[in-house]
Amino acid sequence: MGKEMRAVLAEQLLEAMKSNPDIAVLDADLAKANGTIGLREAFPERAFDVGIAEQNMASIAAGMASYGFIPFIGSFTAFATRRICDQIAISICYARQNVKIIGSDPGIAAELNGGTHMSVEDIGVLRSIPSIVIFEPADAVQLAQAVPQIIAHPGPVYIRLFRKEAPPIFDPASYRFDLMKADVVQSGRDVTLLASGIMLAEAMEAARLLAAQGVGAEVINVHTIKPLDERTVLSSARKTGAVVTCENHNVTGGLGSAAAELLCGQAPMPLERVGVEDHFGEVAKLDYLKRAYHMTAADIVRAAKRAMERKGSS
Repeated sequence: MGKEMRAVLAEQLLEAMKSNPDIAVLDADLAKANGTIGLREAFPERAFDVGIAEQNMASIAAGMASYGFIPFIGSFTAFATRRICDQIAISICYARQNVKIIGSDPGIAAELNGGTHMSVEDIGVLRSIPSIVIFEPADAVQLAQAVPQIIAHPGPVYIRLFRKEAPPIFDPASYRFDLMKADVVQSGRDVTLLASGIMLAEAMEAARLLAAQGVGAEVINVHTIKPLDERTVLSSARKTGAVVTCENHNVTGGLGSAAAELLCGQAPMPLERVGVEDHFGEVAKLDYLKRAYHMTAADIVRAAKRAMERKGSS
């Protein structure tokens, strides 16, 4: 058994707080759920619970950042983004405050908490706010390497965190993370699969299924949705001529929209989007929800074939 993503985040924050007295952590009554409860024992003067008051949490963090602190604030994704959107836009981003925002259980990962807790719009909302970086890790290795770079980045960062154990993708012995550069996980010449978060594992399985049918899929992990690594995406897209985006988010406003904007402006070509198709969420387990919302490897395979067919008919 590997480590849950929330445990990896807490470990990285603990180590960072040991050497950097400016780092602080604020929770909105979800420290146990998000795995950061232990930080209060280690650093009671820099780890706080503000209660169920997310707007207040964001405002406190902005104030702390104005005095040189690097605050991490955390809650479930729905409450760490849409509930505090105005504070993120004005108190944090407009004011250029160095606040890091942790939104856990993104999209359908909220599972049994249901539709009210399933934030399928958070990337779209925050992507439209200037100066914020949006990062979604695919596995624990990537997350562990990302935290120091996120701390070093001089500005607001949104971490879209799957709390539980994620399928291992990257080899800790060889993987080298770059916050601003997407990862080419697998090379191919027929179709490009752009994937983020928990959908990377589905995209890799889709690439395996396509390979068995003689199709070479290039798989790219777009861990940072904003700013998008345009060079890597364009290089792959121009090579394959067909693109599929795979995301645990509404197909409107997220990675699919970011890719469409880029391709439309610089390299028009067939694009298919796999994700939540403009629906609210429902109460269910993750495997069921992936099937219900057509977000499985088989759905990605079908989307890839549609994109390639459109490429051939253009």
